[in-house]
Amino acid sequence: MASNLETLVTVFGGSGFIGRSVVRALCKRDYRIRVAVRRPELAGHLQPLGKVGQIHAVQANLRYPASVEAAMRGADIAINLVGILAPSGAQTFDTVQAEGAGTVAKAVAAMGARMIHVSAIGTDANSTSRYARTKAAGEQAVLSAVPSATILRPSVVFGPEDDFTNRFAALARMSPALPLIGGGATKLQPVYVGDVATAVAEAVDGKTKAGATYELGGPEVLSMREIMEFILATTERDRMLVTLPFALAKLQALLLQFAPGAFKLTPDQVELLRGDNVVSEAAKSAGLTLEGLGIAPDSLEAIAPQYLWRFRKTGQFAQKGG
Repeated sequence: MASNLETLVTVFGGSGFIGRSVVRALCKRDYRIRVAVRRPELAGHLQPLGKVGQIHAVQANLRYPASVEAAMRGADIAINLVGILAPSGAQTFDTVQAEGAGTVAKAVAAMGARMIHVSAIGTDANSTSRYARTKAAGEQAVLSAVPSATILRPSVVFGPEDDFTNRFAALARMSPALPLIGGGATKLQPVYVGDVATAVAEAVDGKTKAGATYELGGPEVLSMREIMEFILATTERDRMLVTLPFALAKLQALLLQFAPGAFKLTPDQVELLRGDNVVSEAAKSAGLTLEGLGIAPDSLEAIAPQYLWRFRKTGQFAQKGG
């Protein structure tokens, strides 16, 4: 049987939060990995994840097709993880998530390679959120160029380097209150980054259905209020939870979109919170889920305390109930 070392996988966006977990999962399965990123000199943190020579970082920008084509030369499989939560300069939702995904797919088709595209639950061509609309446009562009591509749609992803649980924990450390946009009623199905990476690796192994769209969610459906309460309990912070109507939140976001760090909030992120972000019944019935891939997802409660302890007043050595 051929070794995975003979297979070259190009991972676009492999140095980011989800990317490093995907690279780690592929290294364990002995694939050769080419990590395509805008700043390869900042991808050195990936090298310890694999064996000597197993990981190679190259420069590629989805806005420049020639760089994407160069990153795909000789590759057998491509994984597109590139996505943004807010526009920045030339990196807009359209250029990155819609046109950029299409650029990758065209390069994949030209090479005759396989493709795995990581999108997001909540993707909707008719959404009021530009993020969700461009994610949908990206999926369409991918399937138009590579009909056999596997689409993976995770719910909100959590893990040690996330911009979700860490963000609210950091906010609780600095602010006397946390906002509950829309009353905190929005339902989410937080999925552990390690489980998403395993799903990607299973797709690389050829264990997913060609042209199928999988929805990846954790074992629990939680409201934003429940997630906030969990983060406060885990970090041992006593903070008020203040209900913020959508209209007022969007008005505040007009200013907060320019704020630094944990205080940043964009109008588009407010729009995203108007809809639930959970695995659909159709995906469950069709077996297009983590469970359908034979993956038992880890819960927020099982994983998050392992890295959120750093937000406690005395870190990991805090005495509970003291």
